[in-house]
Amino acid sequence: MSSSDTDGTVDAVRRFNRFYTRQIGALGEGHLDTPFSLTEARVVYELAQRRMATATELGQELGLDAGYLSRILRGFQERGFIDRRPSESDARQTRLSLTDTGRAAFAQLDAAARRDVGAMLDALPGVEQDRLVRAMGTVERVLGAAPQPAEPYVLRPPRAGDLGWVVQIHGELYDREFGWDVRFEGLIADVIGGYVRSFDPARERCWIAERNGENVGCVFVMRGTDEVAKLRLLIVDPSARGLGIGARLVDECIRFSRGAGYRTLSLWTNSVLLSARRIYQARGFRLVHTEVHNSFGPDLTAETWELEL
Repeated sequence: MSSSDTDGTVDAVRRFNRFYTRQIGALGEGHLDTPFSLTEARVVYELAQRRMATATELGQELGLDAGYLSRILRGFQERGFIDRRPSESDARQTRLSLTDTGRAAFAQLDAAARRDVGAMLDALPGVEQDRLVRAMGTVERVLGAAPQPAEPYVLRPPRAGDLGWVVQIHGELYDREFGWDVRFEGLIADVIGGYVRSFDPARERCWIAERNGENVGCVFVMRGTDEVAKLRLLIVDPSARGLGIGARLVDECIRFSRGAGYRTLSLWTNSVLLSARRIYQARGFRLVHTEVHNSFGPDLTAETWELEL
């Protein structure tokens, strides 16, 4: 390649970098109007993906100078975002984890990032979204990104304690992200109780998504009538979002419901749950009813969606 060709390629890459950093709001003082700089956002994201991590692991993953990372982590500790505890296997290392305050801050950051990217994608036709994702994949492969496992999680039936976890994660997550009160957690407990009392294994099913030994998601198919199944309690923990777990769980519900002989798969949700709504729309669910309510505190718009099987 000639010197002029090399210069042109370098200019093109730098031009793209300038475009994309502006496109995703990376140049602002607070990334996505949160308390985090862009680098801090990457650090807190990595912490949210793990139960525990060391500073060495974070530095290697992100390619950050040890002193710079240490200052970031010190600031996180001062703000109450992380806990530090000695490693049981190596006294020279300290294990880091997000506190509830840290996870709440990450949830705000994650929601803002998904909102902005979702808005960018919503402006594109589906075929253009596919082109964009393929092009991004090409960039990753050409520049040597480590291949991602096809499914870095497993789906399995519930075990002892899992149904209690379903109630807990719904109560905690919806309170933290949307401010829903204890009545919502009570509703989830009632749904789980009904599922256990009348469980029909031929026509009902629960899937638990597990990643690195931890529960990170779930969904249920429950009998409505002989012809109508209900998709219920779809949820994915913030630490596992972006892996396609929500879409996979919905696909399993559709496959099972067809095999069980149902003619319609119905679900009830609320309009604020944007990521879930995009999954339903992409699979052909139709919005058939809306209703304003405040059953869990804030004013909400409930939605009923249906898919003809």
